[in-house]
Amino acid sequence: MSRRLTSALIAAFCLAVSASPASAAVAGAEDSAASSARPRGGPLQRALNGLTDARAVSAIAEVRDGDQRWRGTTGVTDLVGQAPVRGDGRFRIGSVTKTFVATTVLQLVGEHRLGLEDPVSSHLPGLVPNGQNITVRQLLNQRTGLFDATNKGTDVFPDLNDPAVFRTWLAQGGLNRTFTARQLVTASVSHAPYFAPGTQWGYSNTNFDILGLIVEQVTGHPYGQEVGQRILRPLGMTKTTVPGRSTTIPGPHAHSYWTTVDGAGTGNVKKTDIDVTDQNPSWAGAAGEIISTTDDLIRFQRALLNGKLLRPAEQREMTTVLETVPGSHEIDYGMGLARAQLSCTTVLGHNGGTFGFTTQLWGTADRQVALSYTSRGDGAEQVAQNEAGIKFLDAVFCGAR
Repeated sequence: MSRRLTSALIAAFCLAVSASPASAAVAGAEDSAASSARPRGGPLQRALNGLTDARAVSAIAEVRDGDQRWRGTTGVTDLVGQAPVRGDGRFRIGSVTKTFVATTVLQLVGEHRLGLEDPVSSHLPGLVPNGQNITVRQLLNQRTGLFDATNKGTDVFPDLNDPAVFRTWLAQGGLNRTFTARQLVTASVSHAPYFAPGTQWGYSNTNFDILGLIVEQVTGHPYGQEVGQRILRPLGMTKTTVPGRSTTIPGPHAHSYWTTVDGAGTGNVKKTDIDVTDQNPSWAGAAGEIISTTDDLIRFQRALLNGKLLRPAEQREMTTVLETVPGSHEIDYGMGLARAQLSCTTVLGHNGGTFGFTTQLWGTADRQVALSYTSRGDGAEQVAQNEAGIKFLDAVFCGAR
């Protein structure tokens, strides 16, 4: 299974990546310390341990059920020092950023400063071909058909599943490149669309790059400033940041890794875990650049699902989900918010992935969970880690309370 830069929501139950050319490579790192950093405990801790059992470097999670809170950790902060990971650590949330942006856009809709049926061309004339036939609504619910330059081998990212290509790109400073949202949109719309607007569902980060630009056009402020004023500060989310071009993660955090696999399909396979923690996330922008903590994410999720951030009309719009795959309801998508089917119930939320960080944020009005894990390994190992993550979510919502 090849790894995509920005994992589409349904592909992982479920943005992508950047680092410094001086990143440290850890080849054949021992798993003994990671194993010893798997605390024993009840059903949730055992389910969380399943991620490091599947060779994730670390995982942290927080569950809120009314006034009760559970927090768990497993694994190590990094493969060199191998100190136990901290539960209050910060991490890159990837495409969970989309839920923040969608909330901001829908607040502007509720203020009558923006309309869901507004065509893109009315706000960003000339930027998007056929923009007169693509609406804000279609951007939010991923039904534009626009090509996604951050999920394909393009001028933005090469084929990162080729180990030689990845190492060359890294040595040339690929993870330190700066992109503007307009550059990303231009790179995407230079390719033919996947389908006509409104006819199908197709996950594309380009949709949220455009929404970030529309927020700026309507308010006169960068989308990150609006997110800060409208969501982060009112909710007291003091550890959540919109990093822009900053390559570092402030405060305590786990390291993230990208595994190169040389000799795949032969009897002499070499896997190397490359530290990609420091990265310029400007390529992700409004589609996935935010840094947060489990505590802050749950503050946001609780407020959102309990109707504290949107007016009733916009809340209904956000949570009205549409089919992503005809005939299948395992994942349906609303406006920056998805509905996922677990073994016993459905939950609302989103997930995201950058190089080495995977985030899951799901909940109901009374119970919410935030999970971050640092993945590594080849395609099969990452599939196993993803499956362990889904099992943890199922344990949270379907296990004994």
